[in-house]
Amino acid sequence: MVGGAAGWRLAVAGGVTYRASNGTADRALRVLALFDDARPAITAAAVARELGVARSTAYRYVKGLVAAGFLAAEPGGGLTVGPRVVELAELARRGVGIGAIALPAMRDLRDAIGETVLLTRRVGGQIVCVERVEAPGHVRISYERGATLPPHAGAGALVLLAWEPETTARRLLAAAPLERFTPRTEIEVDRLLARLAEIRELGVARSLAELDDDITGIAAPVRDAGGRVVAGIGVAALSRRVSRARLRTMQDALLGATAAVERALS
Repeated sequence: MVGGAAGWRLAVAGGVTYRASNGTADRALRVLALFDDARPAITAAAVARELGVARSTAYRYVKGLVAAGFLAAEPGGGLTVGPRVVELAELARRGVGIGAIALPAMRDLRDAIGETVLLTRRVGGQIVCVERVEAPGHVRISYERGATLPPHAGAGALVLLAWEPETTARRLLAAAPLERFTPRTEIEVDRLLARLAEIRELGVARSLAELDDDITGIAAPVRDAGGRVVAGIGVAALSRRVSRARLRTMQDALLGATAAVERALS
């Protein structure tokens, strides 16, 4: 089969297949959810109390979130939301426009091929799910709007790096250790850069079982009126449903959808 795997975290046939990393993400989200207008700052001890975990466990969560920029340590010992949250909030604000523009074409694509469709964008070193349109069936995307994706695995992420300058793509890929999610996940930066060149030549990104063993997907770039890649639209499907012929059908429909969005953006 010609490759194409989803560049997103997925739950397949009712069970989460993205392994334990989803648990880590859930805990991080629980910590971030403790902040609101009435509580703009919190201590690690309060995190432990609110989550019902040991202080050592809470400190481990907090340390990771501070290192990733999602929390910031205040001089008095408290914690506030960090710069990464602010960046993602700004992306969500700016992404409302392109999301609203892309949704009709995404729905048409979903209806035409019967598969789940995602809209992704890059903000800093993060790939973010801006919008999604789910298809009924066995594939359920577990990323909510605004959630981040790994930059090195899957069509939805790689399509956004492929048209970046090589120096930018190398910097983004080398910014942190790359995680191997399945045996097919590529973690060598030079090989990933070579793959980005292949994506540019082909015009679309395909990946097979890079985050989940049973998922195939394909993504295409969306360009603004100036020709700059500003987003990606991708399709996720169970691999057993994607023959070579069906992959070509999906690709043709996908390119039609991105062309429709680009016309709306011009």
